[in-house]
Amino acid sequence: MPKPRYLTKSRFKLGMECPTKLYYTGNPLYPDKSIDDPFLIALADGGYQVGELAKQYIPGGHEITSTIHADAERETMALLQQENVIIYEAAIRFESLFIRIDILKKEGNRLNLIEVKSKSFDSADEDLPFLNTKGALASSWKPYLYDIAYQAHVLKSAMPGHIISSYLMIADKAAKCPTDGLNQKFRIRRDHRNRKMVTVDTALSAADLSVPLLAVLPVDEYVGMIWNGAGTDDFIERGFEATIAWLAEAYAKNEKIAPSPGGKCRDCSFTCNDEELQKGLKSGFRECWRETFNWTDRDFKEESVLALWDFRKKDEAIASGKRKLADISEDDLGLKGDEKPGLSRSQRQLLQIKKSRSGNTEPYFDRENLAAEMEQWTYPLHFIDFETTINPIPFTKGVAPYEMIGFQYSHHFVERDGSVRHAGEYLCAEPGVFPNFSFVRALKKELEVDKGTIFRYSNHENTVLLAIYRQLAASENPPKDIADLQKFIVSITHADDNKGLFWESPRNMVDLWYLVKRYYYDPYTKGSNSIKYVLPAVLNSSDFLKQKYSKPVYGASSGIPSLNFRDWKWIETDDSGIVKDPYSLLPKLFNDIDEKNQALLLSSDEDNLIKNGGAAMTAFARLQFEEMSDYERPEIKVGLKKYCELDTMAMVMIYEAWREWIY
Repeated sequence: MPKPRYLTKSRFKLGMECPTKLYYTGNPLYPDKSIDDPFLIALADGGYQVGELAKQYIPGGHEITSTIHADAERETMALLQQENVIIYEAAIRFESLFIRIDILKKEGNRLNLIEVKSKSFDSADEDLPFLNTKGALASSWKPYLYDIAYQAHVLKSAMPGHIISSYLMIADKAAKCPTDGLNQKFRIRRDHRNRKMVTVDTALSAADLSVPLLAVLPVDEYVGMIWNGAGTDDFIERGFEATIAWLAEAYAKNEKIAPSPGGKCRDCSFTCNDEELQKGLKSGFRECWRETFNWTDRDFKEESVLALWDFRKKDEAIASGKRKLADISEDDLGLKGDEKPGLSRSQRQLLQIKKSRSGNTEPYFDRENLAAEMEQWTYPLHFIDFETTINPIPFTKGVAPYEMIGFQYSHHFVERDGSVRHAGEYLCAEPGVFPNFSFVRALKKELEVDKGTIFRYSNHENTVLLAIYRQLAASENPPKDIADLQKFIVSITHADDNKGLFWESPRNMVDLWYLVKRYYYDPYTKGSNSIKYVLPAVLNSSDFLKQKYSKPVYGASSGIPSLNFRDWKWIETDDSGIVKDPYSLLPKLFNDIDEKNQALLLSSDEDNLIKNGGAAMTAFARLQFEEMSDYERPEIKVGLKKYCELDTMAMVMIYEAWREWIY
């Protein structure tokens, strides 16, 4: 008898993103280029720790641990025979709909459904964040509210005659941690079946729980809106319940729902490269576009509109028949300048289109404007990169959930004569140690020795330093050098926000990412401005870099000083003479994570630069919370240092190529 195909919470979410994906998911013929380890997904953002903390605030529950649907369902229904009961991971099924409820609290005839999420809100704000200014569901909260609405529908259908109340349990950024070391009381261990799980320290006290860091928010109003189709246009065609039935039937029968391609296809994970296609695997993305638009292999060789950088009218263009990059006109872009040096947003888009249309693969380089920028720089030059995370359970007393944590940086130094050295680094991943103040203290020591220009890539480093500035100001036990640390932060940053910070330092860090967007474009990047795309492009087009770094000069005794590499070559080519991505030359960061998931952790999303560095965030979380051998821990630290060092060395190499092209 075939295994039942239930529409679970995750399948419902997938179907709401794209109904056609329900046919591709789980089918080995359609590779899924998304992280498929749920523990790995939740590790970096603390999802499992939040789940365990929630149980401490609502104690006394029975946990359903079986992963077999039928067994879990039987155990849940037996417990629900009690008048009053709390169940963790309750398994509820109605026909072909199946859910696991984080916390289900039965009080007589009332069932309280509590969904725990590693997301946050600020209770100091007067209004709940679920609606936008127009009274519709806020887009950032839709997936969470849809999830709860789906669970409430299944629970109501499976338990008729009961009153269903729905709640969302999330971190409250207005709450302050009541004790030190709380986060270390939620550790990751392996059970007897070698599965990872979060265990709670027996030393967890009433004081630790005296200030709830998680708030329980009633969401029945928003669930009702979704059921009735108010505040959203996602259920206009069929209605909420009929949409669920439609998705569930298609998934149960393993039938493909006709695709409706649009801008969402840009992030489709069901894709294949040519090598995989030759092995007989299938691309879900290509099938959708073949079936809908009659595309052939030849069409796929041309760049689609999905590749156009920062184009916000992809859906309109695709619907109007403009599906290839070459189809987009100046009118579609609303072409205009912005009275600043270099390319405006629309001008850069037009440049990308023209190069794609003509097959011109030569890089665009605004020598004049970039030279003018360089004339303003003060040597020596400093290139810095931060690795950060945000933890839902704070390290120390008085700190709120999801405060910024800077646990690592790398620093490269370039003299006027072109000499390069890896000047410094910082890494603090000791369990339970809040690193931020020592982090900025170490950075201050390295950067205050001169007045040289400092470079970052994106606004992330500025954001991190402002967050630490605020943490210093709010600290219940500030360091003795608080004034010096804050003065240093002001000296290299800019602030202009809605939280009362306003300044512009003469030594404000220069954003290399901004310079890339304004003055440089290489078709090799496919429109991306991520450093992980820009670096290989620069290496492939710069003869200077090829000659210099094809030799083992990096970390050599008579070459470029490095803190983590010895006699290293950054330039290696494949069989076709293309320079390999330098990040691919580094050793694996984790030995117990498969290559697919590790590659995805290392991938870069330029649309959300603050969240870049998924591998580093995951490594930090593992160093904080997992039990590791004396071999594993130092190996991960070595890997972290090498990856972060490459991030700043990548900036140096981009600068070197530009300087060579100018002078």
